[in-house]
Amino acid sequence: MNKILVLGCGSWGSALAQSLSENSHSIVMWHYNTDKLINFKKTRIHPNLKNFKFNSKINFEYDLEKSISDSDVIVIATPTSSVREISKKLNSFIKKNQIIVNTAKGLESGSLLRMSEVISSEMSSFNNIVSLYGPSHAEEVIDKQPATLVSASDDLDIAKKVQSIFSSDNLRVYTNQDIVGVELGGSLKNVIAIATGICDGIGFGDNTKAALLTRGMAEIIRLGEKMGANPSTFSGLSGVGDLIATCLSQHSRNRFVGQSIGEGKNLDEILNSMDMVAEGVNMSRSINDLSKKYNVDMPISKAVYKILFHNKDPKDMVVGLMTRDLIQEKNN
Repeated sequence: MNKILVLGCGSWGSALAQSLSENSHSIVMWHYNTDKLINFKKTRIHPNLKNFKFNSKINFEYDLEKSISDSDVIVIATPTSSVREISKKLNSFIKKNQIIVNTAKGLESGSLLRMSEVISSEMSSFNNIVSLYGPSHAEEVIDKQPATLVSASDDLDIAKKVQSIFSSDNLRVYTNQDIVGVELGGSLKNVIAIATGICDGIGFGDNTKAALLTRGMAEIIRLGEKMGANPSTFSGLSGVGDLIATCLSQHSRNRFVGQSIGEGKNLDEILNSMDMVAEGVNMSRSINDLSKKYNVDMPISKAVYKILFHNKDPKDMVVGLMTRDLIQEKNN
């Protein structure tokens, strides 16, 4: 049994906490909003997860210092925009033998750093960092439907330890030492998911979506290689696997944002109506900056950026993609 602290009580953090508690680990959950913690502790219900009740063994703790000190493993399950702030807090209390497991998918706005890089930049003397990514909607994990994840770290021993802790009868975890590729695959695909949703909203069919997924992955691989990732990583769980799940699922927030845009709704209106974060919106800005920085051609991602932030007409952007110069197909 391990003592595990889950920072963040969103859908995914709650699903992981539930799975870990059923795997006989001791679980404590923390949230910056004390009122939410009190409500979770009292009702054992999560507003965004239907037919779900927190396991009675899960505890909710308000004292962050105490929670960190008592834990073997600390899971960061917050939005990407909160990872730096939470890392600063962790740095004050973390011990060298503890493990940090990051589940936030995205890049930091402005710095364009991956999440493990953000954590490392605030905790320079701490190296036990793993990113746990893969195609895994919380709604299906709490329903005990089979799912797979990948535990990524430069240190294979640490990755294997996290693999062992999180694996269960319905959650299979693989390891990967290419943390760059795993983090990029799990982050960049959110923009392609918005593109897929836009096509759904417009009314395009399977042919269009198949093209978007295929050519979208080619863009991801091109950028990933320039940023130091192993291209083969993108054929795995945090690449093709996560892309398929995020682009095609009705649970996907990013696909929902895209569909609403395709139906003619305003981005601010869409985001204000959501009580969960669609990471692909800010990710679109980051990809636009990265494509310029690394001089990588990313036409689909660029089209999404223009639709979201420059009010370009989605149908016009699709026509623009279809009428680009004709080229030979390559894998990247």
